[in-house]
Amino acid sequence: MNSRKLFSETWRMFPAAKVHCQQPARVLVVDVTSPSWANTCSVLSEALENTLCLACSLTSPCRVPLLSLYVVQSQQECLLPFTQVKENFARIQACTAELRSLPREGSFPQGANGVVQAVQDGLQQFKQYSRHTAAGSSTSSSVEITILTSQSSKEMVKHLEEKLKDVDLVSLRRIQVIEVLKRDFLEPEDVEHCIPAEELSSSDLTILGMDIDLQTVEDNVISLEMLFKTWLYDYGTEREHLHLLLPSGGFSHGTAQKTTPMCLKCDLQERLVDPALLSGTADGTMRAADLSSPCQMAAWPAAVLCKLRVVKALKSEGVCESVLYGLPFIIRPTSCWQLEWDELEINQQSFQALCQSLLKRKWMLLAKREPQSAGPSWNIAVHSYYVIIPSDSATLLVKAVATRELLLPSTFPALLAEHPEGVCGPIESALNSLEVEVAYNPLHLKSNLYKYLKSVLYKPLHRQQVQPREQRTERHQPKQHPSRAKATVAPLPMVPSPVQVLRAAAARRDSCEHSQLPGDYEEFLQ
Repeated sequence: MNSRKLFSETWRMFPAAKVHCQQPARVLVVDVTSPSWANTCSVLSEALENTLCLACSLTSPCRVPLLSLYVVQSQQECLLPFTQVKENFARIQACTAELRSLPREGSFPQGANGVVQAVQDGLQQFKQYSRHTAAGSSTSSSVEITILTSQSSKEMVKHLEEKLKDVDLVSLRRIQVIEVLKRDFLEPEDVEHCIPAEELSSSDLTILGMDIDLQTVEDNVISLEMLFKTWLYDYGTEREHLHLLLPSGGFSHGTAQKTTPMCLKCDLQERLVDPALLSGTADGTMRAADLSSPCQMAAWPAAVLCKLRVVKALKSEGVCESVLYGLPFIIRPTSCWQLEWDELEINQQSFQALCQSLLKRKWMLLAKREPQSAGPSWNIAVHSYYVIIPSDSATLLVKAVATRELLLPSTFPALLAEHPEGVCGPIESALNSLEVEVAYNPLHLKSNLYKYLKSVLYKPLHRQQVQPREQRTERHQPKQHPSRAKATVAPLPMVPSPVQVLRAAAARRDSCEHSQLPGDYEEFLQ
């Protein structure tokens, strides 16, 4: 409970006019000091590359606007200073290739100091980047730090608490401490386990002033990929996304309140990435821009408040799957920080009571989308309808349902009671040869989408080849490659402006006839 309040208070420090980008910048800190790094290295690099190729290919607003990557060895090292993810996949690929080339099998002594230094340096780097790009920029107003380690996550939190007491954390939205373990060390209940914030001491929450998310994940591509894919969610909490309007008569016996509907304030969460928004797979330009379509449940991010008025209850067995269409969305209680805590709690309890009642009755709800605003009488509003489906979790599923205007005629012959043995025999034999699964698991199917997107995004870095680590100068030397700045605890130098970069490059070119800029202007300036 307390973590939510402090999280809300942290967000109140950011004026609405200043928040240009809802998505936080990302700092990924990878601790490679443990002996299990050899098991984690390749799967981590693949999972990170897969997620970022998806983020780079989406035609909707950028979901991972900025990324910085640190590795912790004997000291912290910045492999990727803050970089805009879109249009920079080649640079990200070079970074993941370098991550794969790091020494393995516990080549460095363990310790939490390097992780804390990387966190401090990431915060300092974000402040300087934000200050440099503040004027007329749509950069993120907050940063979220994810720490991947094989050390004890609880011990890591204690060390963070001790070292971050005097650090300015206003721009820090959340710290994730992810303990990556081999499957042999995981009990079934530990998978994707998140320790409740209440188990942390009150001093942790008071000092840090934000959520600390502790998780344990397996060291395989799927688990790490799902962890990184949480970055693709809409992180805007300035307002709720959906009002679910229920008739008041079923909840109140007062005659004066009969006309006032009960309103559950909810957020919408995507269940799937819309294939139409992936550049190269389909032309999703119109779909991404068409926010006024009557059948569009939610754009990303949620641009307008959607209102669904429940008009009927439906028996679950009476809904034919053929009349449902479009992408599904998850409905959950809102986490909007502008609501009072008591209102959030009552809203959440009412939402869960609705889920339980629908499951008990085996009902679905039929809801009509309310028009956004009352227009003139000649402006005819087209209504869209949705089916709301309960589940065993504290969420609801919503899908668009066909109306009379959209429905095509369907006259289908009934099945015959009996079929000739000569026909049934081969069919039964074919079906008996199939492998049977109890439930459909989408994780068992691959479509080669990642490979295709990477081939579309592939743009080699001109005149800037990734060299083996033994052939490069050490990062702690004063002279270093301009696109690979070494991260230290000391404050980073101010990020140079494009004009300063070009002037410095011209000066070097004049002083040495055969010298070249280290990389394209475009890549270097990014």
